[in-house]
Amino acid sequence: MTAAAGARHGAPDGGGRTGNDPHAEVPGSAVRNPSAERRSMVLDGHKVRYWFYDVDPDPKPLIVLVHGFRGDHHGLQLIADRLRGRYHVVVPDLPGFGRSEPFPDRPHDIAGYAQFLRGFVETLTDGAVHDGARHGVAVLGHSFGSVVAAHFAAAHPAMVERLVLVNPICEPALEGGPALLSRLTAAYYRLGRALPRRLGHRLLSSWLVTDAMSGVMTTSRDPRVRSYVRHQHRAYFSAFADRDVLLEAYEASVSHTVAEVAMQLSMPTLLVVGAQDELGSVAAQRTMASWIPRHRLEVLEGVGHLIHYEAPGRTAELVHDFLSAPAPDPVPAPEGEPPALHAQAPPAEAPDTAPFTGLQRIVRRAPRGRRGQQGGRRR
Repeated sequence: MTAAAGARHGAPDGGGRTGNDPHAEVPGSAVRNPSAERRSMVLDGHKVRYWFYDVDPDPKPLIVLVHGFRGDHHGLQLIADRLRGRYHVVVPDLPGFGRSEPFPDRPHDIAGYAQFLRGFVETLTDGAVHDGARHGVAVLGHSFGSVVAAHFAAAHPAMVERLVLVNPICEPALEGGPALLSRLTAAYYRLGRALPRRLGHRLLSSWLVTDAMSGVMTTSRDPRVRSYVRHQHRAYFSAFADRDVLLEAYEASVSHTVAEVAMQLSMPTLLVVGAQDELGSVAAQRTMASWIPRHRLEVLEGVGHLIHYEAPGRTAELVHDFLSAPAPDPVPAPEGEPPALHAQAPPAEAPDTAPFTGLQRIVRRAPRGRRGQQGGRRR
């Protein structure tokens, strides 16, 4: 494993530190967030904010987490907090959401976000990870983030050593059972854009809508979990740059899937699926997984689409086990599919049982004038 130059962390940008039970599935209080250090960089003329979840400055493998539609880094903080002791965990706010500025000159679509990830990872690692690099980093994407991460990995395989897809989008939202709901939701976003600015923003930020969505999508009956999900959606689902960004990203989220590039994912890939996920059946996930040459599929019973809220502990352990284990053996092409499609994938390397196999190791570099300091401003 090659040691790289230090990660570029940009200017210190605040960050809060709080304490939570590391074994609990959700924090004891819905308003307390795991500690993180906020930083920023400028890419292609727009400012990107990203968060480090770390406990020490020692060299560790780097994993980049990509959040889902309309959320920001908070959505993946429970998983990030459980991985921080063994990895440098970095979670950016996607451009146009949270505290990252929107793209100034391109649509907020899958291609735009995949291009963003390329620049973000290369800048974050001071150029150590690039299209011709010997080793890449680990990338995890949830829901819409799984589509962005998969398309990025397919286009830039040398930059992604291992890929983790949590509740990946495997079926087109505009086809089949969810089609009517997807079209109604698109009409909601279009109406929000068409109304006068203040009224449209109020509609798109309505707690009635976010609470209804939280209630429908939360599988857990634990009142703490349900309260946490409701709070997260109320607090962070309205942090979008403007109504155009929101509509562009929504249309991208329902127009593309991981399945479109599944056969191009040559790197070892972990899929973590909720058995009760209403956005993708287990059968459809198994079919899509079979198209990925080297994959591992884990199905969590009793969980739906909100794995990152309902089962962060189990998910983090599956991620660590996958990243630290030898790569899965290649699987044969699925029945009825041309064998040549899988034959095009590069051959698997000889198994290596060393910890953190093949992942780019990154040295966390403290900013000038702050070496030895911990934390920063609160969120």
